[in-house]
Amino acid sequence: MTAVKSVVDKRRWWKEVLFVLAFYVVYARIRNQFGSNGIFAATTTTAADNARRVIDFEKKLGLFFEEGLQDFFLDWGWFLWFWNVFYGSLHFVVTIGVGVFLYRRFPLRYLKYRTGLAITTALGLVGFATFPLMPPRLLSSPPPYGGAITEFSFVDTLSVHGGLWSFDSGTLQAISNQWAAMPSLHLAWAAWCALALIPVLKSPWTRWAMWGYPIATSFSIVVTANHYWIDGLAGLMVLGLGIQCSSWMWKIRRTSGTVI
Repeated sequence: MTAVKSVVDKRRWWKEVLFVLAFYVVYARIRNQFGSNGIFAATTTTAADNARRVIDFEKKLGLFFEEGLQDFFLDWGWFLWFWNVFYGSLHFVVTIGVGVFLYRRFPLRYLKYRTGLAITTALGLVGFATFPLMPPRLLSSPPPYGGAITEFSFVDTLSVHGGLWSFDSGTLQAISNQWAAMPSLHLAWAAWCALALIPVLKSPWTRWAMWGYPIATSFSIVVTANHYWIDGLAGLMVLGLGIQCSSWMWKIRRTSGTVI
């Protein structure tokens, strides 16, 4: 343990920043090679068919509620604007904040959970590559990114009600994977924040706030029509696997006295 701690003490914050940035750049690059754009781009038909499969499965479970939930709030413009901002901003802001806090106050815990988050994110790429999924907001939109499926009434709330910025500009659509919906890394990252931070928080109010964060994220991904609820469940599953893999790796590191 002493050897591990000594390695952590010698780490430099800028090295960690470079590592995180490099990992995210590689992740984004690989993600965007599949789905709606890139070298291994799927077809619109494939993404739409997968969406129908997800919806049919949810209907068999009696749990296809996303359309009705969004429809209830469609006239609440300010409400949906807030959730657009929540969805588009906190995904990065809170995750980075939790990472910086852990790095400064609990460096060993940071290293373990940073690795778990990296594995989780990498596992998400498997889902994006093997199961390109048209999100609800694109079902009735025209090709090439939408399915022109008129039987559903989902609305792209970002286009209608706006937010702080748009992730659906022509430039971003042309370079990003519009069908990277399964699993939902928004929920996976939010749950990661809660798991990583809650055990070291002293105030019950801050612990409740962190428990509420993934719950609020679950609501945001559905009400904005960016995901089906089952995408969120898949996100929690890959997070569980990522954290478990990190725990196995951490035991090996503690035994050898090294960190990565």
